[in-house]
Amino acid sequence: MIISQTPYRVSFAGGGSDLPAFYRKEFGAVLSTTIDHHMYVTIHRRFEPTIRVSYSRTEMAGTLNEVQHELVREAMRQVEIDEPLEITTIGDVPAGTGMGSSSSLTVGLLNALYAYRHQVVSPRLLAEQACRIEIEILKKPIGRQDQYAAAFGGINYICFNSDDSVDVEPVPCRAETVTELEQRTLLLYTGQTRDAGSILERQSSGTAERMESLREMRDLAMRMRLALTGEGDLDQFAALLHEGWELKRSLGFGISNDQVNEWYDAARKAGAAGGKLLGAGGGGFLLLVAPPWRHRAIREAVNRPRELPFKIARQGSRNIFIHN
Repeated sequence: MIISQTPYRVSFAGGGSDLPAFYRKEFGAVLSTTIDHHMYVTIHRRFEPTIRVSYSRTEMAGTLNEVQHELVREAMRQVEIDEPLEITTIGDVPAGTGMGSSSSLTVGLLNALYAYRHQVVSPRLLAEQACRIEIEILKKPIGRQDQYAAAFGGINYICFNSDDSVDVEPVPCRAETVTELEQRTLLLYTGQTRDAGSILERQSSGTAERMESLREMRDLAMRMRLALTGEGDLDQFAALLHEGWELKRSLGFGISNDQVNEWYDAARKAGAAGGKLLGAGGGGFLLLVAPPWRHRAIREAVNRPRELPFKIARQGSRNIFIHN
């Protein structure tokens, strides 16, 4: 049996510049971190001559081509495994909440499948192959940040180059800065899930008219990276986060909605210095940064929604259990 553990990610700035419609014209850049909530994949050889896949439902397939879970099917093809397996996926957080869950799943599947074949592969290969599966094979209209964040782990400044190459640069933060960032941050669940693909498809098709806005969002990622380094200026970081969210929701594309706007405005009045909706937008988790002594007032201002405490995770996808 193999069990892989792959973190979810929180993106701070630069989302949209990781779409090919932007980075093939000029480089894109994203600042993000992984958190201590994960996607788990278990793989076990089956005695019966079938492939059993368990997720929100359970399916039984006689052949690989019959597997309906497209990420499982294509990951098995990528690793060249076609034999009876039992594959289970378990996530700490629901899909469609803005934390890159599908990419964490794809990376975790690949990592576990390679371990099943007694192979250790690099985070870069996991990310590249996850991108190939999601973007090239399955034609999902998504960017490339989530796969690299999940594979590498930690706080990273990720650059997307016009030749489709990707540079992952860990951000040199002091431990005290990381701890303070964790203490200042709130993750509030809006209660809404959404299809990121439809939002990103509209965003990608409208990139040409909004190049300047996406350029500003990419540049904010660079400035926020600087705010985390050195002594760490989290007041500046939060102000830039607010600037980025104002810019992102001005793009349209269904990125925000009335409930999110009401929550964000109420949180700002209660003391939040900055924030954003995670992922493509439209629902999921609202990230807010504020002094800890303001948190209680913020929770009350938005009617105490479900909250997700988290710590920053330094490790990317890894296999936590291997038994032959």
